Amino acid sequence: MRIVHVIASIDPKFGGPQAVAQRIAAAQSALGHDVHVVSYGSADAQRKLFEMGRGIPNFSDIKWHILPEPDLFEKLACPGGRKLLRTVAQSASFLHLHGVWDPILLYAANTAKAFQVPYCLCTSGMLDSWSMQQKSWKKQIAFLLGYRRMLNQAKFLHALNVDEVLLMQPLGLRAPAVIIPNGIFPKEFDALPDKGRFRRQIGLPEGRRYVLFLSRLHIKKGLDILARAFQLVSYSHPDVDLVVAGPPDGAEEEFAQLVKEFGLESRVHVVGPIYGETKISALVDAACFCLPSRQEGFSIAITEALACATPVVITDACHFPEVGASEAGFIVSTDPAAVALGLIAMLDNPVMGKSMGVNGRRLVMENFTWPAIAELTIQNYRFAT
Repeated sequence: MRIVHVIASIDPKFGGPQAVAQRIAAAQSALGHDVHVVSYGSADAQRKLFEMGRGIPNFSDIKWHILPEPDLFEKLACPGGRKLLRTVAQSASFLHLHGVWDPILLYAANTAKAFQVPYCLCTSGMLDSWSMQQKSWKKQIAFLLGYRRMLNQAKFLHALNVDEVLLMQPLGLRAPAVIIPNGIFPKEFDALPDKGRFRRQIGLPEGRRYVLFLSRLHIKKGLDILARAFQLVSYSHPDVDLVVAGPPDGAEEEFAQLVKEFGLESRVHVVGPIYGETKISALVDAACFCLPSRQEGFSIAITEALACATPVVITDACHFPEVGASEAGFIVSTDPAAVALGLIAMLDNPVMGKSMGVNGRRLVMENFTWPAIAELTIQNYRFAT
């Protein structure tokens, strides 16, 4: 099949959807398909993309069609994007769109319809109740301007979990939802680095443990919740620090203010975005991983933490019930006290944490791998056509 993935930006700073698009594309290429990606990206974003891609199996087999970072006119009207889409999509077997609210996706759907090419759309949690409440008036206008039609005319909506399907139901969309989860490439996690590498890199003394947060510094990721939770943890666990890794995305100032207010400046290490081997080393060294999100589709960061045999403390809004069912970590509410209790329980029992880590690695390796997920996408493309 000739498969075309479309996403508004390939910049890694935007998190999960970018990682998903490139990994599904690579896994589909490994199955022998002709896979293309259409997107925008600055020279720096492209450099980061291809640096990170060196560690992804079959990444080099993807055909990339990347336009420069768009100005406002290009972002809204997409003249360059539409021209590129007409060239790439006209002989495609299937289009896979990633995201919801970007104009380039609306034009991609229209292009697919013009060429009678079927398409699906990965909603990435953007249509659940929490997400729809954010700037809701803009989204209602967007629905009137063609985005509802784009969703309704998709062959299927690529949902990441059962909760996402249920949370989309109030919108009354006509396209069926198909659950296709995220995953990992086992090859990326076969040989984990020795413990201590990341600790030395950030200058953390031997004997100090840390809780790791790894995600965009966005309000929905719950950094304010984590700051309040870690304040409680800090009283009973003076040997534990907090490491916050990820690109800035609007929540960093409030987080820094809370850290200062709580007197935790020496205990909290904000290290910026980390990728590749550095990211895996950070996960391996962590006493536990924590993502206290207000909303998630299917977190790549959680999945990678589990693959590194690192136990996790996550919220029920992460929609990852398999973590609890497989005893790979704790699932708590978004209340800071509940997050703190989960972290304290994990930190108080390292033996239990190690066992949970083993369970989590098994869970991911047996159920959430990109080669199997790619097969699932192909099956659904064929079924839809």
